[in-house]
Amino acid sequence: MPYYRAVGSIPRKRHTQFRDPDGKLYAEELMGVEGFSSDSALLYHRHLPTAIVNAEVVAEWRGTTTANQPLKPRHFRTQDLKWDAPAEVDAVTGRRLLFGNADVAICFTAPTTASPLYRNAFGDELLYVQTGAAVIETIYGPLAVADGDYVVIPTSCTYRVVPTGPEQLRLLVLEATGHIGPPKRYLSSKGQFLEHAPYCERDQRGPTEPLLVEGTDVEVLVRHRSGLTRFTYANHPFDVVGWDGCLYPWAFNVRDFEPITGRVHQPPPVHQTFEGPNFVVCSFCPRKVDYHPLAVPVPYNHANVDSDELMFYVGGNYEARKGSGIGLGSMSLHPSGCTHGPQPGAVEASLGADYFDETAVMVDTFRPLELGEAAQDCEDPRYAWSWARRGPDWS
Repeated sequence: MPYYRAVGSIPRKRHTQFRDPDGKLYAEELMGVEGFSSDSALLYHRHLPTAIVNAEVVAEWRGTTTANQPLKPRHFRTQDLKWDAPAEVDAVTGRRLLFGNADVAICFTAPTTASPLYRNAFGDELLYVQTGAAVIETIYGPLAVADGDYVVIPTSCTYRVVPTGPEQLRLLVLEATGHIGPPKRYLSSKGQFLEHAPYCERDQRGPTEPLLVEGTDVEVLVRHRSGLTRFTYANHPFDVVGWDGCLYPWAFNVRDFEPITGRVHQPPPVHQTFEGPNFVVCSFCPRKVDYHPLAVPVPYNHANVDSDELMFYVGGNYEARKGSGIGLGSMSLHPSGCTHGPQPGAVEASLGADYFDETAVMVDTFRPLELGEAAQDCEDPRYAWSWARRGPDWS
């Protein structure tokens, strides 16, 4: 849970006069969720944040989704995705839709240039940096991120993503229809991380200084409940001299997630990292594995009775999937209605192992995931038959 922070210049008392060196009042903006009954931040602008001079409809670029039919496990290779204009891909308009349902859209992008200013007024976003580095410029200030970082961007936060460094930036993006945060069972009644939580406040990073940008007639792309609109603001929204509160963008690195292990194989909830509306996100990290003398370290066969399981393989060697064709950058989708488990031979091969060097991000959704255009572009059709090594696409 983001904890209280104060950045930049703010007055001692909220909702009182606060003036710039020339005597002009700064304009307050309260960013709050759930009306006025939950977390918020109070920002102080040099100019009115309400001063819009134009608004125009923007066409949706994500396309539609289709049902997972016939129902089967699937494998997708994000490393094979291509963009029409690779020299001009950005982290917002360059998102390609992999999966979606009524609760979340799951996209992937490999940006090479700075994105437009963007605001998602429909829900929180969770970014995972697979490779590369970037600065995420926000109304709260800049946030430097790199490979392995999760980034939570709260609803209606104006931001843009600027790639930095020589390595290709590759981002997994979850766009929720509500709020994303740590699981409630990790938090005290007052919002502090509890001792059993696999990460805590020390692992979280937020903006540490304002980002002051001057400009007039500045465009901001806004996603909202009924579509996309491009606003033109009289002044640049990055004119915040200071803010305080518990609502702001924050990041933490998957390497700071402390795995929970046991004598026998632990179920996926021990890896849970975030929760959103009708979905959860888990982190499978390098870890000591089961230490019972008769333990079977890889997962047992299991059926997702109430959820679809999407796994994104981002590091190391995923022992349970050897022989399936899955590699770094792959995604596997195991939908409700299908039993799945280790590939043939993986169980025997895992016996006696004491450490797994693997990193994966898992998204479990409690409504079925449909397939977007990007998923259909990068699917490996043989995966569903890899347990039996025979079937219509097997050769």
